[in-house]
Amino acid sequence: MLRNEMTKCLKIAYPIIQAPMAGGVTTSKLVAETSNAGGLGMIGAGYMAPTQIRDQIKEIQKLTSKPFGINLFVPQPFDVSEDSMKAANQALTTIRQQLHLPDKDNFGIADYNEVLEAFKEQIQVVIEEQVPICSFTFGIPSQEVIAELKQHNITLMGTATTVMEAVQNEAAGMDMVVVQGSEAGGHRGGFLNQEQESSDSVGLMSLLPQVTDAITIPVVAAGGIMDGRGLAASMCLGAQGVQMGTAFLTCVESGAHPVHKEAVLSISEDQTVYTRSFSGKWARGVKNHFILEMQNHEVYLPDFPVQNTLTQDIRKAASAENNPDFMSLWSGQSTRLAKSQTVEALIENMVAEAKKLNVNI
Repeated sequence: MLRNEMTKCLKIAYPIIQAPMAGGVTTSKLVAETSNAGGLGMIGAGYMAPTQIRDQIKEIQKLTSKPFGINLFVPQPFDVSEDSMKAANQALTTIRQQLHLPDKDNFGIADYNEVLEAFKEQIQVVIEEQVPICSFTFGIPSQEVIAELKQHNITLMGTATTVMEAVQNEAAGMDMVVVQGSEAGGHRGGFLNQEQESSDSVGLMSLLPQVTDAITIPVVAAGGIMDGRGLAASMCLGAQGVQMGTAFLTCVESGAHPVHKEAVLSISEDQTVYTRSFSGKWARGVKNHFILEMQNHEVYLPDFPVQNTLTQDIRKAASAENNPDFMSLWSGQSTRLAKSQTVEALIENMVAEAKKLNVNI
């Protein structure tokens, strides 16, 4: 089997990475099964406390001896006034009433320094537990953090949604970069010109060859890839591997809510949209009542993580009631290709299909 720079660096058999979907999707079984099947399982740890991260790492280490990785959100400065929070909270009042939730008057919003301190604690857990791969979303960590991780021989992966973001990731010292096209589900992983994310985001087929021409580190393709055809196409365009979210989200081992899985499995390609109503950051998900009701308020909603905190009770209540109208049902555009299957079957089928297309992986 021909191995490339990416698979050698990550010590995996196949150039397939399970996207680190935060919020409970990346169960220990999902991560371990991906790694056991020859891919790279990833913990989506963006919302997790350091103690939760440590516990899950130890649990996964009992389920696999293969490499796995972790993804962290890079904190970005935010300064939101109390007036703006009140305005956003007021816009959510009618939705809370529909869910029979009490009005929210205590926002419990952490300031940037607290978020930054929590991020530093997450980094220390990654180092102490000797996780071999760490990826980053929403930005690039400081040179101090990068240097500390590299001292412990941890492979670093950045995220980019434009050529310039990819160039900055390479310049900062990332070992490889995940290039996210507009087809991708969930949050946009970029960090430059975020106010334009919904209208100017670039599709993967256009973005990928431009990035591979601009940088020298391995490029991982992400966005709309669901099978061996997507893997083959990505590698033909210069990627050394792929990162897939939606395809793993509907797998048996995924921790996604059953309602979420069913929504993804039942919709067509034109039923996902960009929204920042749930979290304050642009993300692609299944169009539902919440998104439609909040779309006129998106312009003035506070940035992530403030809006994410404001909607937390709504998302939690909807999930408990199995109510898809108010859940954040993140999904990429290739929903017709989604299947309910095991991780092992997904990876085996992908590899077999790619080999039939004469792609050396």
